Amino acid sequence: MAALIDTSGLIAVVDAGDALHGPAARAWEALLQSGEPLVSTNYLLVEAYGVLQRRFGMGLVDAVSSRYEPLLHVHWVDEGTHRAGLAAFLAMNRRRVSLVDCVSFQVMRRLGLTRAFTLDPHFVEQGFEVIPEVQLGSASPQP
Repeated sequence: MAALIDTSGLIAVVDAGDALHGPAARAWEALLQSGEPLVSTNYLLVEAYGVLQRRFGMGLVDAVSSRYEPLLHVHWVDEGTHRAGLAAFLAMNRRRVSLVDCVSFQVMRRLGLTRAFTLDPHFVEQGFEVIPEVQLGSASPQP
């Protein structure tokens, strides 16, 4: 069974100082060992690389892009998916849910994915299973 790799999960894996680094790193290793497809989107990669650049600099962006990105099946968001995500984003009218989140939800539904490697509780609100199974608060972690 494939899983969507979200920005928050990937950041927690590569940031040893993240409060949930331990559970995220263990869950990441379990995903790798399972051999299941790891799916991400070009939107999620842009978001993750922006966060890494701001927090840690270009060296970590380079390391993540060469070490982690090759493990991912990157789904390129098309115009229709973008527009559907934007419509959902505007309809939600919530400050803490991002356009990238809403596009991710659309991609997951279109690809039939039910699980996300994330620390973002909005995926649970949308009916998806999250990995790692940790107690998530009601607000998204700040990328």
